[in-house]
Amino acid sequence: MKTGFLDFVRNSLRSEAPIHPLDQRIAKRWVKERLKRLFPQFRNDPDALERAYQELGLEAHEGAGKGAGTVYEITLPTGTQEKD
Repeated sequence: MKTGFLDFVRNSLRSEAPIHPLDQRIAKRWVKERLKRLFPQFRNDPDALERAYQELGLEAHEGAGKGAGTVYEITLPTGTQEKD
């Protein structure tokens, strides 16, 4: 089965499907587990863990990864950069 040129162009210009809510929850859980491992003080304080997660500033870039997968970019909160 051959597809026409216009079908090819239409398919290539479509935007990436939105991230499924389950995938978002899995990603959030993975980041929180990683935070708990890196910062043991968050293990027994879920409120502080949630604040730390919110302060990370996760940004999803759909279609930017290998195989047009979603890539998450983490931006650190301002004022937390190391001083020389």
